[in-house]
Amino acid sequence: MNRKKLVMLTGAGVSADSGLETFRASDGLWAKHRIEDVCTPEALQRNPELVLGFYNARRRQLKDVTPNEGHYAAASLESHYDVEIITQNVDNLHERAGSTKVLHLHGELTKCRSMKDPSYVCEVDGDVVVGDLCPKGGQLRPHIVFFGEEVPLLSKAAGIIRQADLVIVAGTSLAVYPAAGLVRHAPPAAEIYVLDPNAPHLGGIRASYIRERFSIAMPLLAQTLKKQAIL
Repeated sequence: MNRKKLVMLTGAGVSADSGLETFRASDGLWAKHRIEDVCTPEALQRNPELVLGFYNARRRQLKDVTPNEGHYAAASLESHYDVEIITQNVDNLHERAGSTKVLHLHGELTKCRSMKDPSYVCEVDGDVVVGDLCPKGGQLRPHIVFFGEEVPLLSKAAGIIRQADLVIVAGTSLAVYPAAGLVRHAPPAAEIYVLDPNAPHLGGIRASYIRERFSIAMPLLAQTLKKQAIL
């Protein structure tokens, strides 16, 4: 018997429950740094030390946090559904909780890539500094999609959602485009669940809302969906 396809679209609110600062909250990362200074291609060219240092700090912070109950609940659904997660987050908390199919739309904090050879991407555990080079001599930079850069995995993500029987939107305000438009690629018959204390309206798309934090809402929903899968 074929398992139903369950696609999750997750955002910063998912990681916030693990203690990671979000970018858009009033006390979040952008309150301390201008986007133009740390998350654009121009900033990287103008002041690579600042940009590399910003992401080094984020990488160190990631080591100090752990997945929350919502992450584990999402991973547990793989025993009942064909689960794929499309995340706007650059952390690895989904993977650390046990999720096996995670697509990172905006890049990954634990990887770097070459500014000279776009095909060169490597894992990174510690800090990256000016002078850290790829084999072809290109400076390493965060493997992050900066503001103003294309989102290379967007088409792949849309293709995944088009196959969904169920879609869960969690921890995202759906305010960042083009990622925010992905939910509209879900088939008309797909069941859609939105998990967020301030659940965003989906502009006419029919959905069920759980207005709770991810760490509370996801375990509750997972329990319900597992029962439905058995019926």
